[in-house]
Amino acid sequence: MDEEAPTIASYVQGCPGCAMERKKASNKGIPYKELFLVAITTIASALPISSLFPFIYFMIEDLHVAKNEQDIGLYAGLLGASYFVGRFMASLFWGLVADRIGRKPIIVFSVISVVIFNTLFGLSVKYWMAITTRFILGALNGMLAPIKAYSIEICLPEHHALGLSVVSTSWGLGLIVGPSIGGYLAQPTQQYPNIFHNKSIFARFPYLLPCLCISVFAAIVLVSCIWLPETLHMHKNIYSEVEMSSDSRDPQTEDIHPDKCLYKNWPLMSSIIAYCVFTLHDTAYSEILPLWTVSDRKYGGLSFSSKEIAQVLAVAGAGLIVYQLFIYRPIHKFLGCVKSCRTASALSIPLIAAYPFMTHLSGFKLGLALYFVAIVKASLGMTILTSTSLLQNYAVSQNQRGAANGISATAMSFFKAIGPAGAGALFSWAQKRQHATFFPGDQMVFFILNVVQCIALVLTFKPFLAVPEHYDLK
Repeated sequence: MDEEAPTIASYVQGCPGCAMERKKASNKGIPYKELFLVAITTIASALPISSLFPFIYFMIEDLHVAKNEQDIGLYAGLLGASYFVGRFMASLFWGLVADRIGRKPIIVFSVISVVIFNTLFGLSVKYWMAITTRFILGALNGMLAPIKAYSIEICLPEHHALGLSVVSTSWGLGLIVGPSIGGYLAQPTQQYPNIFHNKSIFARFPYLLPCLCISVFAAIVLVSCIWLPETLHMHKNIYSEVEMSSDSRDPQTEDIHPDKCLYKNWPLMSSIIAYCVFTLHDTAYSEILPLWTVSDRKYGGLSFSSKEIAQVLAVAGAGLIVYQLFIYRPIHKFLGCVKSCRTASALSIPLIAAYPFMTHLSGFKLGLALYFVAIVKASLGMTILTSTSLLQNYAVSQNQRGAANGISATAMSFFKAIGPAGAGALFSWAQKRQHATFFPGDQMVFFILNVVQCIALVLTFKPFLAVPEHYDLK
């Protein structure tokens, strides 16, 4: 063999990052156990984010803050945005802390915040309490930045796409399964009167049950965090002290200067900009889809119940798992990050445009069309977010990944805060213009979603997107 595998002496004793590198050098396979732990912790963190969307319309009604039915979307949007405002204010901090004390402590603390504040949200009986608990949950849930860095660091370079796709798929799955839980379990005394009677705690707090179930799952995940290994190097001058074999290096990042200012790193910043616009579209879409489906047909909706929209989202989640397991990796291997992102973005445009015309369908045809579009759209969204996340992590060295992902999460959270608030205001405005000449009613909503998607697609081309010279565009 031309290259010798690194020995124990090649690493700093007692350093968890070196221990992980040694483990990767001795085991060239896929780290299934670590990826499973990444998946369940990511799902636990993502579940509460959108679990309120199926019942948020009814929750605003019960809280009696909207003066009329058309204003419900506005208050729903502000409530949905409060989580992302909190995350916007704290994500960079958590990323920097993860680069100082390690990935694992931040991941554990984030899961604890889900257990506590998601439960408190379910106990909200006033609008201010609901919006405050969501804001605090967003600020304390600093999972996203360190988990992306972590998923890269537990894998060999050839498995990096798999590692980040596990995060993206689990995150997307949480954003889909969460609303399914919310739709099936909200208002249980009305949906399941034979099981939950009118004098139970769930009659007084009709939205506690879905929040409680998610918090219980997060508590179980919290116990599993015991087996999460740390991956951060806990010693100075790791680039001179850690002698790595060429097999254990990342070919995408080996030429990156470790001390380069992140804000001057244009490959990083350009990929973050594109990522933010894509997440703006994705969040607005996640807010609008349940609002549109549960709104009355006289306003251009489908008159679905929260349980029916939960079924749609559950099927989309199942389709996303199949896509991630059997389809995504061959696509990524064939197209690479940039081309797969562009292709998925372009294919999303006709799917979004098809939604308002589904109001002309009913029965089996409506279900078939809605399920198909929801599954494909979720899969394309996962492809886009995974590809842009890979580009961000390939643009920096390991000791900057937490901070880089923190910057990304901060910027993304700002756009995600705009997404629900803007989508809610847009939806309320569209409901009041059912007889307009230019894109009447909800047609305007989906038209604007496609405008945002087109802008994001343009940002994946030069000169807007800069890709490091050492990265293979295919």
